[in-house]
Amino acid sequence: MNNCAIEVHNLTTTYGGAPVLWDIDFELPAGQIIGIIGPNGSGKTTLLKTIMGLLEPSSGYVKIFDQDLEKMRERIAYVPQRESVDWDFPATVEDVVMMGRYRKANLFRRSNRTDLAVVAESIEKVGLTPFKKRQIAQLSGGQQQRVFIARALAQKADVYLMDEPFVGVDAATENAILSLLEEMKAQGKTVLIIHHDLQTVSDYFDYLVLLNTRLIAKGTPQEVLTKENLSNAYGGQLTLLAKVANLIKENEFPIREKDMDL
Repeated sequence: MNNCAIEVHNLTTTYGGAPVLWDIDFELPAGQIIGIIGPNGSGKTTLLKTIMGLLEPSSGYVKIFDQDLEKMRERIAYVPQRESVDWDFPATVEDVVMMGRYRKANLFRRSNRTDLAVVAESIEKVGLTPFKKRQIAQLSGGQQQRVFIARALAQKADVYLMDEPFVGVDAATENAILSLLEEMKAQGKTVLIIHHDLQTVSDYFDYLVLLNTRLIAKGTPQEVLTKENLSNAYGGQLTLLAKVANLIKENEFPIREKDMDL
């Protein structure tokens, strides 16, 4: 693929001796907003963490812009699931976003004017300037999600990996995130997002990866969201999936994964 941002080659990742990802192989285009979808337990978060280098694969490899992960680590920003963060940690919005300016080579240097300007700009972009001195524990769920997106923005990365950024946020935050994603795409950034809501995938993403331990399909939403692919991924929900498939042409996806009882 020309202009490939992320290459995953024959990737297998195990947990407790059992494969969570099995022989995954794909290339993802640069400068796109890309969704990772699939049922609960399909390996979506494991894939993101393996790409990020937080998990070691049993076999295969990941390359970022045709380079080994170690060489490219500082060009990758990660937004974790909000539920995985200790929000009682005594830190302000500014403190957390400033963490995005730290690098392996400069962990102990003092913040400079550039850092302060980038942090202020990142906080402004997510609409939290009035809250910059507030403790993160005092923020709403949507505001907390924005803080971690601001931290990622402060890294000035080229590839952004986000684990379900739309979960549990209000409409204003959802719109703010979508606006930011479009801005990042316009700047040539590549954004890879775990997403569970089939209702919105065709509106949010340029490209999709459909998983269920194995790679089921990859491509545009129109290419991926077929009855056959959805059946292979979600299995056993053929009535619901038929309804989804029939509505694809109308760009309506009224069925959410969490309602599928998977």
